[in-house]
Amino acid sequence: MVNKKSKIYVAGHKGLVGSAILRKLKEKGYKKIIFADKEKLDLTNQSKVFNFIKKNKPDFIFLAAAKVGGILSNNKYKAEFIYNNLSIQLNVINSAYKCGVKNLIFLGSSCVYPRDCKQPIKETYLLNGKLEKTNDAYSVAKIAGIKMCESYNKQYKTNYKCLMPTNTFGPNDNYDDFNSHFFPALIKKIHKLKKNNKTELELWGDGSATREVVYVDDIANACVYFMNKRVKEDIINIGTGIEYSIKEYAKILLKVINPEKKIKIIFDKSKPNGTPRKVMDIKRAKKYGWKPLNKLENSILKTYKSFLKEINDT
Repeated sequence: MVNKKSKIYVAGHKGLVGSAILRKLKEKGYKKIIFADKEKLDLTNQSKVFNFIKKNKPDFIFLAAAKVGGILSNNKYKAEFIYNNLSIQLNVINSAYKCGVKNLIFLGSSCVYPRDCKQPIKETYLLNGKLEKTNDAYSVAKIAGIKMCESYNKQYKTNYKCLMPTNTFGPNDNYDDFNSHFFPALIKKIHKLKKNNKTELELWGDGSATREVVYVDDIANACVYFMNKRVKEDIINIGTGIEYSIKEYAKILLKVINPEKKIKIIFDKSKPNGTPRKVMDIKRAKKYGWKPLNKLENSILKTYKSFLKEINDT
């Protein structure tokens, strides 16, 4: 059991999920939290990772570090995505085992599931079909991390759990035009529209495709919750189980970010819709007593306020 005196290492503590885990651990009263900036610890360097874990002797590890990005960057830099993510996972998981760390949570992604699998997506759908081609390198790396945890659990009797978050948003998100995911990209687009006093919002496709998003604090809650939870399965989906169309998300975001102005949403139907539907089945997580707590509109407001601070526009 992990207690308040346990040493906990958060790999990826400055990222979207890692920073939220760090906040949640501090909020819960955990004092011995270990982390290192990437300038001081290159997680793709095997010997440095091993020596860091050996020296610090953590009781628990959250592996939230990863190279992430949107469709464009995933598709353009496939070699970097597969190499960096495989290296990080291999080094941290194997070093954890070699240094006697029996407990770890690995953060995967909903991208690991087949592109055209049945909806809502169950954990059992893993490897049951073809992946989305644009981010298959990233997905394969994440699947390797899952299989590594499963294999170490089976052979070495470790307790390495894999949590699969759906589309996540919140403070410390990536709003880069090239690297961001759809939700932060939409937040930034609506902010620009507001700043420039525009009255039209253009979206790709017809807006009918549905997606699920989850606030990062719910992911952090899940991580800390499952840290001390005995589970039978190696993989657990984390999300809300609630989906909205892209058009509906745009309307909700406009209501929160730009409520003073009437904005017309127009659709560029020459552009693709993407996958028609993507929503996670979270029955397994709920079976163990976890559920998301944050309301969408309130979470968007907190995220937008954080975004304004990040771009110094307060």
